[in-house]
Amino acid sequence: MNRREFTLAPLAAAAAAQWPMAAAAQAIANLKMMIPANPGGGWDQTGRTLGAAMQSAKAVQSVQFDNKGGAAGTIGLAQFVNASKGDPNAMLIGGMVMVGGIVLNKSPVDLNMVTPLARLTSEYEVVVVPANSPFKTMGDLVKAFKADPGKISWNGGSAGGTDHILAGLIARAVGADPTKVNYIASKGGGDQIANIVGGHVSAGVAGLGEFAEHIKSGRMRGLAVSGPAKIDGIPTLKEQGVDVVLGNWRGAFGAPGITPAQRDALIAAIKAGVESTAWKETLTKMGWESVFISGDAFKTFLDEDTKRIRGILDSLGLAK
Repeated sequence: MNRREFTLAPLAAAAAAQWPMAAAAQAIANLKMMIPANPGGGWDQTGRTLGAAMQSAKAVQSVQFDNKGGAAGTIGLAQFVNASKGDPNAMLIGGMVMVGGIVLNKSPVDLNMVTPLARLTSEYEVVVVPANSPFKTMGDLVKAFKADPGKISWNGGSAGGTDHILAGLIARAVGADPTKVNYIASKGGGDQIANIVGGHVSAGVAGLGEFAEHIKSGRMRGLAVSGPAKIDGIPTLKEQGVDVVLGNWRGAFGAPGITPAQRDALIAAIKAGVESTAWKETLTKMGWESVFISGDAFKTFLDEDTKRIRGILDSLGLAK
């Protein structure tokens, strides 16, 4: 690629075989959902709203949530792989952040060990600063960063995840060394918000939905979004001379060793949830884009995206 533009790769076959026709008609009695992150972040928001949407659609009777954060989701992934083998009522939330974390952390567990169910959403990132920051524009932040990269601290989620990748891509796009980015990984969404609002970091990076209410309330200043067009009045990176576009996807996975019929029943429950009014209202509220694909199509996407993210991390000097 000549342009530093990394978005969700389209799948030619995505429109076909979106979900299995042989879906279970009976609601799942008790879904056990592993959210491999601390409360308050994007995976937590996705998992809990999906659970509520599936209940609203009467596809699931009850949902039991288990938050297990750390190491870009790989701690929760390992627990899920070890404890849920063959369980048809278990589900894991994950996404692009986990793919990057697996590469960066050289994780002994990876997404080949679980059952891909569905890609759910894509969300563009936002770069924010505390309300009292001297940086009024992305240009101000870039100028200070280029003058002394180590002095500017970028606060995001797990190392190797989407937030870290975006900071590295910004550095490379403005002619700075991506390996010099002073990146501070937060343990969860609440921790990150406290760091930014408290002025403990220079800038924060996350999905727009995670910071939207704080930007609207004036506690944070949104400098740029990583999408192709401005969102909520926040200009894009490209509009401000930083040639980067990046979307962050999230999805759901089943346990290792489940049967095709059990996989199809979980996909059917997810599909019922994402077609519900409750889920569609959440998409609008959070600024999430629906990018639903399921089953084999999602597995194909996952394989391609793993290669893509590994290539990005390698090119940024982050995968060692």
